[in-house]
Amino acid sequence: MKLSGWGRYPVLDCEVEHLRRWDRLADLVRTERTLIARGNGRSYGDAALNQDRTLSMLAMDRMLAFDAETGVLTCEAGVLLCDILATFLPRGWMPPVVPGTASVTVGGMIAADVHGKNHHRDGSFGRHVESLELLAGDGEVRHCNRAENSTAFFATVGGMGLTGVIISASFRMKRVETGYLRSESFATADLDATMSLFEDSRDWPYSVAWIDCLAGSGKAGRSVLSRAAFADLSALPPRLADEPFGAGRRIALEVPDVMPGSLLGMSARSFNALYYGWGRARSGTKLVGYGSFFFPLDRLAEWNRLYGRPGFVQYQCVLPKSESASGLKRLLARLAAVRRGSFLAVLKLLGEEGEGMMSFPMEGYTLALDIPVRPGLAELMDALDEITHEHGGRVYLAKDACTSAAGLRAGYARLTEFQSARGTLAGHEPRFASALSERLGL
Repeated sequence: MKLSGWGRYPVLDCEVEHLRRWDRLADLVRTERTLIARGNGRSYGDAALNQDRTLSMLAMDRMLAFDAETGVLTCEAGVLLCDILATFLPRGWMPPVVPGTASVTVGGMIAADVHGKNHHRDGSFGRHVESLELLAGDGEVRHCNRAENSTAFFATVGGMGLTGVIISASFRMKRVETGYLRSESFATADLDATMSLFEDSRDWPYSVAWIDCLAGSGKAGRSVLSRAAFADLSALPPRLADEPFGAGRRIALEVPDVMPGSLLGMSARSFNALYYGWGRARSGTKLVGYGSFFFPLDRLAEWNRLYGRPGFVQYQCVLPKSESASGLKRLLARLAAVRRGSFLAVLKLLGEEGEGMMSFPMEGYTLALDIPVRPGLAELMDALDEITHEHGGRVYLAKDACTSAAGLRAGYARLTEFQSARGTLAGHEPRFASALSERLGL
């Protein structure tokens, strides 16, 4: 069947197998063909595509154990984040780190070592994983943690599925009293003001900014920044206190698969200006439901269709703290020069380096841009990569569809260590591969 990532680019003909029992997995690994595990298809590019065999993990979705004293949940890799939230948030438990959508699997969150709006305080998801079970290319199942099979553990966290198939994982949840957050939002005048506000917001658990990437001279990088913390039960008004975890129940609207590819691109500058004005008018303090704060786009099902059948790419990079201001200004200037603005440009402050050998985060700022697929895309991606690497940054492989092998080497200092670990886990030859790994020569 034809498969793609969330960006709908590229699209490849893949042989798909739906894994329904674990003993079948060992048989698949013993064949001479390569394979890659696929969760819910929310990586944006070609990370979960293999034309030989793409293995859907969605049926492997059992929650296996939960310790109510420690908050440690053990579940299979195909469990969806939205199901964890539906099951445990009403009981007062929240996953420690969540990405921008709840429609991801636990296996995918580990493979991409996802980060959230609290990375500056709590790190990425991998830091909260206590152990995992991995079936590697040699056919063996390994129990991996920071002490036992630690090389396999750190290669798998952020390893984009290239070390094997994650069977199950245990990670620690955190206590919350409600499903609401106390949020403050501010409109900033330019990039310098935005970054200054991020630094002033370090004591807040969560922070994120929508950034206007097409603002004119003197306004480049103006943003609407939100910072938030989970609200205590005592902070809720009576109408909410009776049902403190009802904040995520919303009906999703679905985008039809008939949108013209140029619909968004024609009005990006106008949208950016309107959204900034709307955000400025709504600045202030308010209570928001966890769904609205963490997963705003989940309210619009299949929103990736807004970019039309050609699809889009998401370019996400992180720049070291010392290089962030100059590098971000160059990236924004490049986008403005070619008039390729993004509707969903997001800026976040990241904390310490990820534990995984191929983890994306580093201390600094990360910018994520959605860019429609149309002529000139490859040249623009190359230009953005060049700026990123000149400033010591790296691109996020879970979002990537365009970077080169040279770009990968420039951004990931532990690449050689990862390749060595992957080779050891593979047995005689690599069994786990993807269109991404082939493109990057991994």
